[in-house]
Amino acid sequence: MNTPASIGRHPVHPMLVSLPIGLWTFSLVSDLVYRFGGGAEVWDSVAFYTLAGGVAGALLAAVPGFIDLLALPAGKVKKVAVAHMAANLGAVVLFAVNLGLRLNAAPGAAVPVLLSAIGIALLGVAGWLGGELVYVHGVGVQPAPDRAPGSSPHP
Repeated sequence: MNTPASIGRHPVHPMLVSLPIGLWTFSLVSDLVYRFGGGAEVWDSVAFYTLAGGVAGALLAAVPGFIDLLALPAGKVKKVAVAHMAANLGAVVLFAVNLGLRLNAAPGAAVPVLLSAIGIALLGVAGWLGGELVYVHGVGVQPAPDRAPGSSPHP
């Protein structure tokens, strides 16, 4: 099933989600290096800026995702898509609160690191639901043209 937010039949939302996922994951890694690896204070700064970049990237990725969601027919697929959106929005809110806390928190404070870990777990749930949309329900997947039995999928 094609999605309306596409470029050359390629859905835009999956192209963009790798940015916040990677930035938020690296933010948590930077926190752990600073907290447990005896790293320099620069790791705390890296965690802050990658967290901020992840929030910005997530908001960017949400736009085509929401456009695609609106185009889905009512039913099970749309319910899974709404759950996927809710989990992602929950993660964005959690990371935004985390960012706000870091503005006044001491470097390496425990609560922001815990919020990052919870946020990454929530992203795992959202990713599972996104995978169900694509691999179970075929959202954003171009159907293969009919082929003769036994023919090669490659020209």
